[in-house]
Amino acid sequence: MSFFPRPSGPTAALRDLLAFMRQRSREQVIGACLALLITAIIVIEFVVDSKMGTAPEPEVVDVDLYSPKRTDAQIAADQKKDQAAKQAAEKEQQRQMKQLAKQLGID
Repeated sequence: MSFFPRPSGPTAALRDLLAFMRQRSREQVIGACLALLITAIIVIEFVVDSKMGTAPEPEVVDVDLYSPKRTDAQIAADQKKDQAAKQAAEKEQQRQMKQLAKQLGID
């Protein structure tokens, strides 16, 4: 590899590391391997965790397109219709909650 200085390379570095590790006691080698293993596990956990659940759920937005030539009376009628639908939905939800409270014995 050209970015390493001439007398060294990846294979020479690996051989040097192995020669260094052969001079160590068995306990030191086991400790070094465990330290490397734990560090690798922590790094892998961070990489995996950063990939999970990061994309937001798609949000659907409904848009009503109205004619620019609508009259004020049409706008008021649409608002009344929307308000009536909203009140009906609220009353239905309130009825369902009362029914649930009755089933659970909550008063």
